[in-house]
Amino acid sequence: MTLITEHVEPDTRERILVVAERLFRQIGYQKTTVGDIAKELRMSPANVYRFFESKKAIHEGVARALMGGVEDAAQAIAAKHGPVALRLRELLTTIHRMNCERYVGDAKLHEMVEIAMEESWEVCVAHMERITQTIGEVIAEGAASGEFKADDVPLAAMCTCSAMMRFFHPQMIAQCADKPGPSLDQMIDFVLAALSPRHKVN
Repeated sequence: MTLITEHVEPDTRERILVVAERLFRQIGYQKTTVGDIAKELRMSPANVYRFFESKKAIHEGVARALMGGVEDAAQAIAAKHGPVALRLRELLTTIHRMNCERYVGDAKLHEMVEIAMEESWEVCVAHMERITQTIGEVIAEGAASGEFKADDVPLAAMCTCSAMMRFFHPQMIAQCADKPGPSLDQMIDFVLAALSPRHKVN
């Protein structure tokens, strides 16, 4: 009986998150109630509360799942073989593309992100820490092979994330879309140039 419970409960949690995300996209986070989610799942609100203590907890679960997809993609690129500069470019480009696909142009999901940043900031911080760590892994590999010059890898990773914030942060992507500034490729070129070993001229 214990095995069945362990199997069913994670599945139910996942179903709640999938339905919640769909409703957040359709009618917006603010307008979606736990009752709406329960109705879609043909269960009582009390049953939903068995798995999530509040609507905020459901919201955090959806946000973690969306951000986790980006983290997994970044980690997969970091684990590839080949020139480090090409992988770092692919990693930075992929994070930007996935954040655009997930949040930009989808007003209701964008609203959810804004609320996450106000109410569940720790979820966003944890996400950026994981992204920074993955970028640091690639930079460390480049430093070890001599492709990059980075005496302080954690600092280099943080600087890279800060430089890319216009292209990573959902709100900044949306707000800066029609503002003057470097293109994605130009910004990545700048980052790679900053990481490249400097050759002395005799």
